[in-house]
Amino acid sequence: MTILTDNAQLVLRERYLLKDKKGRIRETPLEMFRRVAEAVAEAERKWSDEKAAKKWAGIFFEVMKKLNFLPNSPTLMNAGTPVGQLSACFVLPVEDDLKTIFETITQAALIQQKGGGTGFDFSHLRPKGDDIYTSGGYASGPVSFMKVFDAATEHVMQGGKRRGANMGVLLVNHPDIEAFIAAKSMNDTLRNFNISVGILDAFMEAVGNNDKWDLIHPNSQRIVKTLEARKLWQEIVRNAWSNGDPGLLFLDTINVANPTPKLGRIEATNPCGEVPLLPYESCNLGSINLSHYVRQKNSSKTVDWDQLAKVVEIAIRFLDDVVEINRYPDPVISEKTLGNRKIGLGVMGWAEMLIKLGIPYDTMEAVTLGEQVMKFIQEKSNASSASLATARGSFPNWEKSIYYPESPLRHATRTSIAPTGTISVIANTSSSIEPLFALVYQRKYVLNNDTLTTVNPLFLNYLYEQHLEVNDILEKAFEKGTCKDMEAIPPEIRDIFKTALEIPPYWHLRHQIAFQKYTDNAVSKTINLPSSATLEDVDYIYTTAWSSKAKGITVFRDNPLGKQVLNKGISGGNLSCKVCP
Repeated sequence: MTILTDNAQLVLRERYLLKDKKGRIRETPLEMFRRVAEAVAEAERKWSDEKAAKKWAGIFFEVMKKLNFLPNSPTLMNAGTPVGQLSACFVLPVEDDLKTIFETITQAALIQQKGGGTGFDFSHLRPKGDDIYTSGGYASGPVSFMKVFDAATEHVMQGGKRRGANMGVLLVNHPDIEAFIAAKSMNDTLRNFNISVGILDAFMEAVGNNDKWDLIHPNSQRIVKTLEARKLWQEIVRNAWSNGDPGLLFLDTINVANPTPKLGRIEATNPCGEVPLLPYESCNLGSINLSHYVRQKNSSKTVDWDQLAKVVEIAIRFLDDVVEINRYPDPVISEKTLGNRKIGLGVMGWAEMLIKLGIPYDTMEAVTLGEQVMKFIQEKSNASSASLATARGSFPNWEKSIYYPESPLRHATRTSIAPTGTISVIANTSSSIEPLFALVYQRKYVLNNDTLTTVNPLFLNYLYEQHLEVNDILEKAFEKGTCKDMEAIPPEIRDIFKTALEIPPYWHLRHQIAFQKYTDNAVSKTINLPSSATLEDVDYIYTTAWSSKAKGITVFRDNPLGKQVLNKGISGGNLSCKVCP
């Protein structure tokens, strides 16, 4: 087995390894991987026999123990246990009816209790102050109900091991959109929510043309208010600049790529935005550790395409088996999920792959390689899904999908870029497609409010290989988190080890767009901004994301005074990753 770091072992002990009734750990990391592999491979019996199940259990075990591929956290936590809920991502409907609203809150609580995250579109709720004719009272509005959802989440630990997470969406033409935009402007308000404005192309065009914008009652469809589109846009930008919320969901772009438009319009995503889902759908995710797929070839290093192709095929089969053995929290969720069999294979370790290849993150060479890598993964994922469709059948709603009749597939979606916040700690690699957060950083407010300190292993290896003054350099890195001004390190090496805030936002966005181009679902990425970033910077990022056909966008500006999850250096400045605590 690949050696686990102290941080990885701490995370596994606190969150993933099974415990007895007295809280004593009763499995090792290897036994955890074996438990998960054997449980998932049980699905193979449906199409084959015990021999095949054992064979695939062995294959699944190998890719996990080598940290080449890891599934989402609920699968690691719950596979092979009585809980059995393996999905990470859910979207639930919120209808304009008090009884069904509280039924949805109950469903969300049960999902979060077993490790899932939930997304909601609140756009169907009538605006605040609207008459309620049945009771003679007045509606409290979407933001008020979001606070009820938030309070419920506050008291439900995911899988008994982490706080729940939500995504709240409101259409940009809802009468309460101004209150929604400002909903997280106060500290600790809706702290279990990421919020995103549901953006329509028509609104962005109105902003560009400086036109008026109508706010429309969701039930009667009457115009409630008319305002200047550009002023509303400026409020979105100002709040995002101030506190990171709201993000944006580009719903028209999302629905152009909706694989099953006959089944309805997608209105919301999971908490981190990487999986747009129909109401009651869930999705299972997993990520390939790209840092393990760099090989020496002659005098240079290159991507090991052959081995990457093999792990993609294994991962797609693994995720398909997860869909099969999953225990769904509700019969409707089971029906909707099995009807489309959505999965999301993504990546982690992208920044470390680039470092090993000697390519700075903020270059076109890196962006071009990102497109090439994700295109390769998408093509191999599609081929694997098609092969499974031949052996096991296409997803039941295939005839209602955009793939019918030319392309039989096992899954309505195959790829997604998740934040990989915790599984990248287990794999000891950089998260998702993010640049290095810092060369030395602390994760605060995790586990039992512990602090995890991390030194990037590639940077450390470089110092030793070059026989540099390791102690002196690390002392400076521990203070600042970067090697930006260290003259002992050659400039071309400092370029390779640039950290998130050293990289202009433009390059963050270019990477997101590059990976989105070849991703079925969406890309969860934080565009990190220095504290000196301006409103114009946020405006540019949000506008460019829309015109570049991103499916969503979120920013986070460095806030040295705020409570943050990730802290750069040990005694230096701060940086936060909003979406993956």
